[in-house]
Amino acid sequence: MGTSIDVLKQKANNLRIHSIVSTSEAGSGHPTTCLSAADIVSALFFRAMRYDPTDAHNPNNDRFILSKGHAAPLLYAAWAEVGIISAEDQLTLRRIDSDLEGHPTPRLEWVDVATGSLGQGLSIGVGMALNGKYLDRSDYHVYALMGDGETAEGSVWEAVAFAAHRNLNNLIGIVDVNGMGQSEPTMYGFDIDSYCRRFEAFGWQAIGIDGHNFDEILSALDTAKASEDRPTMIVAKTFKGRGVSFLEDKGGWHGKAIPKGEELDVALKELGSLRANGSFEIEAVPAITAAEPHIKEMAVPEYELGEEAATRSGYGSGLAKLGDANPLVVAVDGDVKNSTYAEKFMQTHSDRYFEMYIAEQNLVGAGIGLAKCGKIPFVSTFAAFFTRACDHIRMSAISQTNIKYVGSHCGVSVGEDGPSQMGLEDLAMFRALPGSVVLYPSDAVATERLVAQAAAHQGIVYIRTSRPPTPTLYTAAEDFLIGGSKVLRSSDSDQVTVIAAGITLHETLKAYDTLKADGISIRVIDLYSVKPIDAKTVLEAAAATNNTLVTVEEHYPEGGLNDAVADVVAPKGVAVHKLAVNGLPRSGKADELLDAHGISAGAIVGKVREIL
Repeated sequence: MGTSIDVLKQKANNLRIHSIVSTSEAGSGHPTTCLSAADIVSALFFRAMRYDPTDAHNPNNDRFILSKGHAAPLLYAAWAEVGIISAEDQLTLRRIDSDLEGHPTPRLEWVDVATGSLGQGLSIGVGMALNGKYLDRSDYHVYALMGDGETAEGSVWEAVAFAAHRNLNNLIGIVDVNGMGQSEPTMYGFDIDSYCRRFEAFGWQAIGIDGHNFDEILSALDTAKASEDRPTMIVAKTFKGRGVSFLEDKGGWHGKAIPKGEELDVALKELGSLRANGSFEIEAVPAITAAEPHIKEMAVPEYELGEEAATRSGYGSGLAKLGDANPLVVAVDGDVKNSTYAEKFMQTHSDRYFEMYIAEQNLVGAGIGLAKCGKIPFVSTFAAFFTRACDHIRMSAISQTNIKYVGSHCGVSVGEDGPSQMGLEDLAMFRALPGSVVLYPSDAVATERLVAQAAAHQGIVYIRTSRPPTPTLYTAAEDFLIGGSKVLRSSDSDQVTVIAAGITLHETLKAYDTLKADGISIRVIDLYSVKPIDAKTVLEAAAATNNTLVTVEEHYPEGGLNDAVADVVAPKGVAVHKLAVNGLPRSGKADELLDAHGISAGAIVGKVREIL
C-alpha cells in the first residue's frame, strides 16, 4: 500500500510550513511556488519514488529534477522530512556559508544538477532516462517537476519530441499549472486540456489532474510508472500560495518572502503546527552490484608526417578508439555526425551513440543528464551552433558536469558556406566558463591525443576542430597534455614569437618559411591548450624575442586565443599584436577569406615586417 494519504497530507503541510519559515528567515525566496507543488512533492518523496535515503549516489535510485528551481525551499523541506538534512539547516537558506542556495546546485550531494534557468530540467531528464533504458538497463524512473511558465521555452519541446521518439517510458514529467508567472498569468492559464493536447500531439501519455487531490496525484503516478512504451506528462492544476488565504491564487507575491511579524503569524496559524507523527514508506532500491568498467589504454594515432587530414576527422577516429578503450564513453550529436565525424564512433559503438537531431539545447541537456549518470559524454556539433545552447552550457558548469564538447567548422576556413556556419565566438564562450578546459588541436595526431586527455579530465572540456584537411605535424610518439604547448620553430636569433593554433598555425609555418628565406627568424608556438595556458613557455618565448608576440586566430578579436595570451603577459610589459577575424565574413574560398581577414601567411609576414 505504501504511505497513507493522511500521512501524505500531513507531510505536505509540513513542507509548506518549512518553505514559509525558511524563506521568511532568509528574507527572500519563492514560497508561493513551493506551496502550489507541496502535495505533488509529498506524493513523490514519501510514496512514489524509490531511493535510498542513506546513499545519494546509488545508481538505482529514482532521479528527481526540480526544473522549477525557484521552488528550492520545497526540495530542502522534503529532505528535512526524510531526515537527510535537519530542520535547523533550512534556516540557513540563501546564506553565503550555506549549501542551501536560492536555486539548487550540486554543492549538496542530493542535487544532481543546477536548475533555475527555466526550461532545462526535462532535457536533463531525457539524458538520465536514456542512460537507464538503453545503457545501464536499470528500471529507475526519472521525475522532472516543471512550472507552467517554463513550458513556453523551446527547449522543453525539443525534449518532448525526442523523448517520445525514443519511447522513454521511464521519464515522467509533471507540470505544476498554478496559472501565474512572475509578472502576469501564464500563457494558457488553467486550461489543463490545452496542455494535455499539446503533449499528446507529440506522442506522450498526458494525464490532467487536480494537483491538490491525493487520490488523483497517486493514480496518475501509478499510471505513469506502468507505462511500457511512452513517456508520461502529468498536468496538475494547482494554486500558487495554497494553504494560506492571503497568498492563495493572489498576484504580486512571486519571489517575495512573508515578512516576519503579523503576516507570518497569520500564515503559520492557518497551516497549523509541524507534526512528526505518522510513518511513511520509501520503496527500497534493489541491491544490484555494478561491475567496475574495464578501461584500457587508447590505441595510438596512425597518421604519417605530412599526411593531409582534418582535425575533425582526427576527432572521429580518436573518439572511436576511445570507445574501444573506455566503456563509459558515449557520444551525442546534432545531425551533423558526418561533418563532425562522430559517425566513426556510431559505426563502431552504435549502442553508445545517440542521434539528437537538430535541437542543440536538448543535445546539451541530454549530455548533462548522461554525465550525471556516470557516463563520459562527447557532445558534438558545429562550433557556431553551440551558441544556440549557450545557457545550457553555462548551466552545465554550474552543475559541475563531467562533459566534453566538440565544435567543428570553426573560423572563416569553413569557406563557401558563409558566416552563419563559422564558429567565431566559441573560444570566448567556453573560456568564460569557470573551471573549463579549452583545447584547439592543429593536426589529427594532436586531436586524437587530446580526445584521450579530455576523457581523463574531470570537468568541462571543449575541443575546437577545423573543416579543411591540413598536413600532419606530429608523430604518434608525441604527447599532448592539458596546459601544454609545442614550440615548433626556434633559434637563438628569433626576433618575434608568433603564437597560433588550428588553421592559423599552418599559415604561421608558411610565414616562417617566407621570412626565413629573407633572413628573418621567428619563433612559432602551437598553443593547443588555450585554457589553461602554458604561461611558462609563452613568457620564456617573449623574453627571448624582444618581449614581442604576434597572435593569430580564426576567431573574433574578443575573448579568444589572443586574450588568453594577453592575460598572461600583460603584467610583464610584453607587446602583443593581434591578428584575428575583424568584421563580418562572407562566402568565399578558405584561402581568400584567410587573406581578406588578415590571418593568412601573407598577413603574418606583413605584420612581422611591420613590427621589425
